[in-house]
Amino acid sequence: MIRVGVVGGTGYTGVELLRLLAQHPMVELVAVTSRAEAGTPVADLFPSLRGRVGLKFSDPAAAKLETCDLVFFATPNGIAMQQAPALLDAGVRVIDLAADFRIKDVALWEKWYGQRHACPDRVAGAVYGLPEVNRDKIRGARLIANPGCYPTATQLGFLPLVEAGCVDYAHLIADAKSGVSGAGRKAETHLLFAEASDNFKAYGVPGHRHLPEIRQGLSLAAGHEVGLTFVPHLTPMIRGIHATLYARINREEDFQALFERRYAAEPFVDVLPAGSHPETRSVRAANICRIAVHRPQGGDTLVVLAVIDNLVKGAAGQAMQNMNLMFGFDECAGLSQIPVLP
Repeated sequence: MIRVGVVGGTGYTGVELLRLLAQHPMVELVAVTSRAEAGTPVADLFPSLRGRVGLKFSDPAAAKLETCDLVFFATPNGIAMQQAPALLDAGVRVIDLAADFRIKDVALWEKWYGQRHACPDRVAGAVYGLPEVNRDKIRGARLIANPGCYPTATQLGFLPLVEAGCVDYAHLIADAKSGVSGAGRKAETHLLFAEASDNFKAYGVPGHRHLPEIRQGLSLAAGHEVGLTFVPHLTPMIRGIHATLYARINREEDFQALFERRYAAEPFVDVLPAGSHPETRSVRAANICRIAVHRPQGGDTLVVLAVIDNLVKGAAGQAMQNMNLMFGFDECAGLSQIPVLP
């Protein structure tokens, strides 16, 4: 049994993390922090957790997080880098669900996130928490940089191709769509029901913060820099990421077999039969990435379809998968939920 704290438990990622942790057989949840909600029972804010989480939100300064074995940061960018070093020095392991430790080039991170990094000396030691790539490193990690939602779907979709060297690395294209929960639990005009419903739009076309994260991961897999055009879209649904990925073939392979071999031992990646079209609802509330591979008209371009739940495999579920690896638990512990339908 491990003692776990959650910093920032009031957002969508935070409540999803609490939902999953409350079902884990080896977790004692001892602290959930929020300055704004300090003193409020967690189940009053999130009735779905009634009878499963009996804690009250606590102020971070009074939460005694240093007594935890592990602390999750489900906070906006820029928070974990302020607080994580003291916890790490106290022997606490940390998983950051934001972007503070994902990009190894600190200057590049500062450019894309518009702020000075508070602990650049900790970045090199952080392990990027994509289990399908870094499983062994995650097991021994003290600090995990949990991947973003778009980067998870996009990297899992492209990885077999760039690892095999059978596509043109210089001209990869990712056309990705997200549900509105990906923007967080906050009041903003473009997220209002009357604005987001019955509507579909691209955003961040000149450059999105997840672009350097995806490029970094794919470049490491390829062994050299890759070229990527990444265009995200906002869709009128609550949960889900659908990534449509395009790559020009430069060497013939049995591409279906390539994906099946690459992910044969992965418990949370499902390579569908040839010709399939995965749907976001097929992964809703589950820690699964479903992938399908297409070669339209037998041409020279591959189309890979990858779907995840942005709050689970794209955030809280992947974070708990990393926790399981860090503490030697069954990697699937607490993550066996079947997707919700309808």
